Amino acid sequence: MQPRERILEKTFILFHKQGYNATGINQIIEEAKVAKASFYQHFKSKEDLCAAFLNQRHSFWFNELLKFTSDAEDSNLKVLKSFDFLIFMNKNENFRGCSFLNILSEIPSDNIKILSVIQNHKSDLRAYFKDILKDDLVSDHAYLLFESCIIESQLFKSNQLIEQSKKIIQTLILK
Repeated sequence: MQPRERILEKTFILFHKQGYNATGINQIIEEAKVAKASFYQHFKSKEDLCAAFLNQRHSFWFNELLKFTSDAEDSNLKVLKSFDFLIFMNKNENFRGCSFLNILSEIPSDNIKILSVIQNHKSDLRAYFKDILKDDLVSDHAYLLFESCIIESQLFKSNQLIEQSKKIIQTLILK
């Protein structure tokens, strides 16, 4: 792997596991086994690295979601499988939650570079539900339930609210 890829690979693990503020550049450089000059050749700052990490996380997360829901036979099942995807991710990532929201809680409110990446991710997720459901009100309900499930399941280390939300969504989309 090239230095840039090694840096992003370690960042992917460390930012997700430890958080943005608790992960230092020196730790990333050491664990990625790159020279400091090489790091700064690819990333001008920790902020630039974070934006790159979030863009990579966005691609990874959406690819996994689309793969997970690809066998759904209709739009209603695709929405329900999207909630099952959260359960799958909680299992694989030990209820770590949303990297985007975790980092949002760690950055200053005026950090436009990172904030815009986070906003784009959430806008794409909202559009994902709109594309499936074709009804703005119902798709916004699904999106808001989905987002709250991420937070609640991280907080309580439980998938119970996800299962409840699937039942709520079923009543909304099957009317």
